[in-house]
Amino acid sequence: MEEKIISMLAKCPLFAGMNAIQIKLTLEAISHRVVTLPSHEVYALAGMPCKYADIIIKGRLISRMSSLSGKQVEVSRLEQGNIVAPAFIFAKNTAFSVSVETDGEVELFRMRPEELKKLIDTDDKIRENFIRILSNINVFLTHKMKVLSLFTVKEKVAHLLLEMARKQDSEQIKLNRSRQEIADSFGIQKFSLLRVLADFEKVGALSINGKEITIIDKRKLME
Repeated sequence: MEEKIISMLAKCPLFAGMNAIQIKLTLEAISHRVVTLPSHEVYALAGMPCKYADIIIKGRLISRMSSLSGKQVEVSRLEQGNIVAPAFIFAKNTAFSVSVETDGEVELFRMRPEELKKLIDTDDKIRENFIRILSNINVFLTHKMKVLSLFTVKEKVAHLLLEMARKQDSEQIKLNRSRQEIADSFGIQKFSLLRVLADFEKVGALSINGKEITIIDKRKLME
């Protein structure tokens, strides 16, 4: 197996605590292949079965949930190292609840569920890591539901900015998504997002320069 692929897989939580040699030896015992998908390709539509245990080794997948009226909410962005829909791989009902598409070209390390099961059954570390992955998904979804259902638009935007500042370890935030994409992630209209940002800037909570936002007063974000 190529060293490049091994180094990418090392970023996957499934192999946490394992070095490159351990990962390589472990994967030599199972069947797998690398799949390349073009930009804006549909990976799965809501209702389709989850057939593979895929790990992203390059690119990004975006999952969205749609209402009967056609309104879309971005549920998550899957980056390099993420397993695609791990909670569905061994579920009784493996049908995707969201639609997933590529955001740019994507490369996947692909296994069939039975091959992943071999890893889980034979390697204590991988089994422990997989359980942790599923637990973290539950925490993420619980938090996501809280933000979407209980927070006001103002609270959603403030929460996003504070979370990004924490992750970037800086009061000067660089947005990696467009305004429309951010609005979609909250299930709100773009003009609502823009209005809240303008209000925050007006009261001196932050300053905006294109995709760069500087938090000036955290207290005013939370008022």
